[in-house]
Amino acid sequence: MSDPPSSPPPSQKPALKTTSSRFQVDPVAEAAAAAALAAASPWTPPRTRSASAGRTSESGDEARGRFRVVGFVDTSADGAFNGDTVRSEASLHSSTGALSHFSDTHSSTYYLRTFGHNTIDAVPNIDFYRQTEAPLGEKLVRPSLSELHDELDKEPLDDVFASGEEPVAAEDAAAKIVPESKGGSVKFGWIKGVLIRCMLNIWGVMLFIRMSWIVGQAGIALSCAIILIAVLVTTITGLSTSAIATNGFVRGGGAYYLISRSLGPEFGGSIGLIFAFANAVAVAMYVVGFAETVVELLDSIDALMTDEINDIRIVGTLTVILLLGISVAGMEWEAKAQVVLLIILVAAIFNYFIGSFIPMDSKEPNGFFGYKFAIMMENMGPDFRDEETFFSVFAIFFPAATGILAGANISGDLADPQYSIPKGTLLAILITGLVYVAVAFSNGSCIVRDATGDDNDTIIGSLENCTDAACTLGYDFSICKEGGCKYGLQNDFQVMSLVSAFGPLITAGIFSATLSSALASLVSAPKVFQALCKDNIYPGLRIFAKGYGKNNEPLRAYVLTFIIGLAFILIAELNIIAPIISNFFLASYALINFSVFHASLANSPGWRPSFKYYNKWVSLAGAVLCCVVMFVINWWAALLTNVIVLALYIYVSYKKPDVNWGSSTQALMYNQALSHSLHLTGVEDHIKNFRPQCLVMTGYPNARPALLHLVQAFTKNVGLMICGHVRMGSRRPNPKEMLNDQARYQRWLLKKRIKAFYTPVFAEDLRQGAQNLLQAVGLGRLKPNTLVFGFKNNWRDGEMKDVETYVNTIHDAFDLLYGVVIIRLKEGLDISHIQGQDEFLSSYEKAPGMKELLVAINIGKDTDSDSSKPSSKTTSGQSSPLIIRDTKELPVKLSMADEKLLAASQQFKKKQCKGTIDVWWLFDDGGLTLLIPYLLTNKKKWKECKIRVFIGGKINRIDHDRRAMAALLSKFRIDFSDICVLGDINTKPQKHNKERFEEMIEPYRLKEEDMEQEAAEKLKTEEPWRITDNELELYKAKTNRQIRLNELLKEHSSTANLIVMSMPLARKGTVSSALYMCWLDTLSKGLPPILLVRGNHQSVLTFYS
Repeated sequence: MSDPPSSPPPSQKPALKTTSSRFQVDPVAEAAAAAALAAASPWTPPRTRSASAGRTSESGDEARGRFRVVGFVDTSADGAFNGDTVRSEASLHSSTGALSHFSDTHSSTYYLRTFGHNTIDAVPNIDFYRQTEAPLGEKLVRPSLSELHDELDKEPLDDVFASGEEPVAAEDAAAKIVPESKGGSVKFGWIKGVLIRCMLNIWGVMLFIRMSWIVGQAGIALSCAIILIAVLVTTITGLSTSAIATNGFVRGGGAYYLISRSLGPEFGGSIGLIFAFANAVAVAMYVVGFAETVVELLDSIDALMTDEINDIRIVGTLTVILLLGISVAGMEWEAKAQVVLLIILVAAIFNYFIGSFIPMDSKEPNGFFGYKFAIMMENMGPDFRDEETFFSVFAIFFPAATGILAGANISGDLADPQYSIPKGTLLAILITGLVYVAVAFSNGSCIVRDATGDDNDTIIGSLENCTDAACTLGYDFSICKEGGCKYGLQNDFQVMSLVSAFGPLITAGIFSATLSSALASLVSAPKVFQALCKDNIYPGLRIFAKGYGKNNEPLRAYVLTFIIGLAFILIAELNIIAPIISNFFLASYALINFSVFHASLANSPGWRPSFKYYNKWVSLAGAVLCCVVMFVINWWAALLTNVIVLALYIYVSYKKPDVNWGSSTQALMYNQALSHSLHLTGVEDHIKNFRPQCLVMTGYPNARPALLHLVQAFTKNVGLMICGHVRMGSRRPNPKEMLNDQARYQRWLLKKRIKAFYTPVFAEDLRQGAQNLLQAVGLGRLKPNTLVFGFKNNWRDGEMKDVETYVNTIHDAFDLLYGVVIIRLKEGLDISHIQGQDEFLSSYEKAPGMKELLVAINIGKDTDSDSSKPSSKTTSGQSSPLIIRDTKELPVKLSMADEKLLAASQQFKKKQCKGTIDVWWLFDDGGLTLLIPYLLTNKKKWKECKIRVFIGGKINRIDHDRRAMAALLSKFRIDFSDICVLGDINTKPQKHNKERFEEMIEPYRLKEEDMEQEAAEKLKTEEPWRITDNELELYKAKTNRQIRLNELLKEHSSTANLIVMSMPLARKGTVSSALYMCWLDTLSKGLPPILLVRGNHQSVLTFYS
């Protein structure tokens, strides 16, 4: 766009050029723009400023709604204008012919500085990409394509949401729960929010009271191997967590949020529930560990209150109440408490290492000699005792390595989760892993495995009978081989207190480790549970989604976590539940790793994490490793975990929550569908694999239920069904409107569990639209091969050009080698003209007083005269579903005809009573006439119906023809109950039926004998549907056959559940459309539901294997 010309002075009106162009550049002065600030668009988002400048004529209402003004943040300090003149697009056309100006000038100097002129086209802005409930900023709306592209005198419709931006119901509801005031919320950085939490959770009591025993059992080498395997699992999981966390904005919910947004609600919902539960029970486990240590101290000074079990319950209850108070006080207080606990824990670790360099003679009888090479070499190898093995020792240690998600679990309280989670988590794994390895080396290098604690066990004399490392240091602990020693790595769990410089500080470290882990779990469980409840995956748990205060604290979830934790504290038997908790955590780790692999495998353009140090195969290996570790720790707990995850997965899959997070499952599904479709395209068709793939001209899908249900009966899980809809009308529908309708009715089909696609097209008439669908719809081999539509019951009441269009559509289908199926019901098919049709239909299935009804609002009448034509009064919104709740009464009473029509429309949805499907296979069309009834009888609703086959034959060869057909059906492996050979098809029809046919065709005859040849030819050209006398004479025998077949149908099949009959063909260009419609009408009149079927004369049945 060129630079704008200089503007006239503010006092001078800008001159308008007289031009035939529909677009006009209108220079507008700064003053006019400033004056319009007060009249800014009322819906402009808050915290933004926008204005429109220009002059509006009396007909300015014409332009109202032309532009949706986007609020742009004013980057200038005071919001002042820079005085540059600007251009505006203006509509110069109005209903009165006056020149109307509607400027799209914006006040933002950002745009003026960027381009030097004003334009409605917006530059890239992060606020355009926010979701509606974005917590870090407001969502702005960029100008729609209509506003930039449509004609200026045309009022555009609001854009529908594109590219999945439409917020789902669960997210909308979640947005309402989030408090409006975000300014005072506390957000943590990577150190306080992630690093400290992860370190506290990983450094558990195992560090102080089990690490020395693990070194005694496994030796230094295998202990380091155990630590490294655990660190390997957690590192891979940390890398995977970092990849997911940096692939877009992360909200609260931790592991649940990461898994659900990657793998979908099925995996996320199942893992989220057990992960929250595991954290809640982990509170009890850590608190009981703390209480046991306190009770041991009380017992050592003989200060027990009652007995050990009850004292554990009392101390545990008081502790969890105190922790709950800290948590409820707010995340800020909880973070401060975590810092204090970390300081104590780090001091205890340093205290141990300092003490290990200060050997004391008084500690030597207890096994501590300081760093000695002999001790290190003796303790390098394993010495498994009491039936322990490498895997059993590993199972005891691994829970100490968990806790790497402690930071991610409060992702909603982090200032920058994408930066904090990777850095804090991986650094915590590195630091804690090094400390564990250092403690293992230290324990194994300065403490012997067994010691008596007796000062008198010094060596006197020779060392011949003493070979242990202690012997070289002057002590003989060989008596310990017989058992009974209480000191050393193998026997004393408190040996680190012995080594430390100040013993009580180790006890304080144990307290700190247990309380910090308990506090982290007490915070994690409610946060994860709140996020799960917000998404409404489990509707019954919705009440726990509510948050309170500036930090949106989940107080209800805190109370629930407290109750669960307290219950397990009172049980005080956690030996069984502990391995289940570890397996729950491992299941989460496995799915996080699998999420990264799955997302990378799906190769979705949306998967582009800023953290690059991951590999999909490493993540897969991590997932497998997590599963292996689950079974190593406890096989029955691993099985139980998998059963629970599977059960919850099946439940969520069955409930199908209304969420769409763009998961990798969707991306991989697309990839697989695309690759399979391409692969299928390279495979030649084979008769054995033929299946009817139907293009069904339903119009709106809910307009012709009988048509939809019957076709679904023989295509469900067998073939493709596409609901075609040709939309016609004087006003061409807005493309976005059609896309919106397509999405809405596709959802309707999914809700009704109808396996079909809805495809609308706009065309001048039915034939043109059907041609578009016949040629373009489908993908590769997934392309329709059969056209299905309803019979035009009222064809004699409408205009004959519609009949011409209808018949030509059949010819077009045959020209494109489609099979054709026409369905006729006596009552008709189209119910769209009935107000509240879906509510009436519900009344056949539900009792009055139902709580929720789906009602379709219809304007105008859409009759059977056009199988896909919308109402003449409306082209959109017809049969638009909306919900009416708490309906107590049924709608007004229907007419008798409409009641019969509604009842007939549901007949194929119900289970069919015992009866027959009569197949009148008069002409060989390749076998489609026989294949459709066979597919129907394979369905549960039709299994009570038997196939009867009717064929034409000669009177003197009836038995021969029956045996021949029976042999053919047997080769096709199609069961039948009877075969009828009709030898009297060519018998003349009854006189009154012939007279009725002649009355039917009378209005459509050309009667060329009564007029001049030129006039007759002109009339035939203008009205090609006219029936000539020559045509009647030429097809007299075929006409009589249709009349006679109707008589036979009424004689033999009047009680059939369904009739499937070979459809008569009309030679294109020879048989007029009126005569053909008379044939079809006469043939199918006054019968049970009938399908007129004609395949494309290519075999669809074979008897070869």
